[in-house]
Amino acid sequence: MRVVICGGGVIGASIAYFLSCLGVRPIVVESTGVACAASGKSGGFLALDWCDGTPLEQLARRSFELHAELAQKIDGDWCYRRMVTYSGSASEHHRTRRATIGTSRWLAEGVALDRRLGSADTTAQVHPAQFTAAMMRAAQAQGAELRLARVTGLMRNGSAVSVVETDGGRIECDAVVIAMGPWSIMASSWLPLPAVFGLKGHSLVFDTGSRVPAEALFLEYREATGVSLSPEVFPRSDGTTYICGISSESPLPADPGSVVPDDGAIERIEVMSDRLSPALSGAKILARQACYRPVTQDGLPLIGRIAGPEGAFVATGHSVWGILNAPATGEAMADLIVNGASRNVDLTAFDPLRLRPLDPKHLSAQQR
Repeated sequence: MRVVICGGGVIGASIAYFLSCLGVRPIVVESTGVACAASGKSGGFLALDWCDGTPLEQLARRSFELHAELAQKIDGDWCYRRMVTYSGSASEHHRTRRATIGTSRWLAEGVALDRRLGSADTTAQVHPAQFTAAMMRAAQAQGAELRLARVTGLMRNGSAVSVVETDGGRIECDAVVIAMGPWSIMASSWLPLPAVFGLKGHSLVFDTGSRVPAEALFLEYREATGVSLSPEVFPRSDGTTYICGISSESPLPADPGSVVPDDGAIERIEVMSDRLSPALSGAKILARQACYRPVTQDGLPLIGRIAGPEGAFVATGHSVWGILNAPATGEAMADLIVNGASRNVDLTAFDPLRLRPLDPKHLSAQQR
């Protein structure tokens, strides 16, 4: 069976790995580079039960379990570790400490932690770029292939997909998976896909060494202007600390490699970071970055068969839970493609057929 996966992010890499575990040697086609977009610039936070009570519950719980297994099974260090997670509040003006919990001595006086959201049993983290790269290497070690090229179209043989067209040539296939994050919208010119949008997020990565403990923070922060933000702080085991907190609906560029932060967004996060902790205000900034998270009309991912040609599948739209839910998505998609059904996760809620396909006429010339 010849499977082509369009997209070298965490979803595509996970699908490639689990397909390779089933004896398939997939070809991953990626235009810019492995983990070049949100898969390399997200927080990498994992939670066992934060999706409980939603259609994502089974997918998230299975994926949290798989993350722990993969950390033991696959060679490489992608900073997997368990964490304690807290919520709290802070303000740009007020520095008087209120009642706090946890080992918060590394935080500034104006930060108050009010609740523990997760323990080391229920929350964890990975370095997303390193995890994605490790999954791709593990897939390649089992026969998968990575090709740097841009997908430009599909060809059919009767009612089935038969060829993926790229700017580097044609690739014959029995099945194709669209896993290009928000850029999956480009495939709406070739396949009846529901709309996928991009929500832009901005982040900084600091070199904090050993000054910050394994405590993830979800905060409410009020700027001097009165604007409220929701920063997230994730210290990593490699001595870096990731912080995000500003999103926008800026237009999606045609090339993932051309994504740049919005004017002023990074500067606002720098000011906020300075107020949150001396460990951040005095640290070197290693990355000032932005990425687009893929979202759908109803907020649930698209995981399954695409209407129309046989052998067409999609896996995207995971929003903020892409890194968490990648392993279970990869496992389920591999099962679906090879065996006809997912063994461990019910994909009914994520069926692409639940949403109306996007009319290709609504695509911009850039997206085509």
